[in-house]
Amino acid sequence: MENNFGKIGVVAGLSTFVLLIVGIRNVLGQPIEILNFVAFSVFGLIIGIIMASILFYKLRIAFYMFSSFLLIAFIEMFRNFIMNANGQGDLIGVLSLFIITSFGLGLSLIVQFIVILLNKKKNAN
Repeated sequence: MENNFGKIGVVAGLSTFVLLIVGIRNVLGQPIEILNFVAFSVFGLIIGIIMASILFYKLRIAFYMFSSFLLIAFIEMFRNFIMNANGQGDLIGVLSLFIITSFGLGLSLIVQFIVILLNKKKNAN
């Protein structure tokens, strides 16, 4: 899997881009403007670069954790879009996507580096 880090990064970035467009256009029913496409493509590019970088450096635990956090973030975004009770579901959905994704990246990298340090300490003894 580490040998195909570029392909996995492209797939992750494109799927992020497509899920954002589907969420805004189809679930919310909002028209998408040019700046939305730019913002979605930048976010998709960031996610793709992060996924490819994690795989390039062979951080398998961080990859699986970040992937699961990204999936949870999209589920939460769509849930907020659908349960639009007070009219703020669109804003809360997109913010929850960004917050959960960034939290997941940080937590997955911390866990991965703790595992690396524990393995080095174990091998040193």
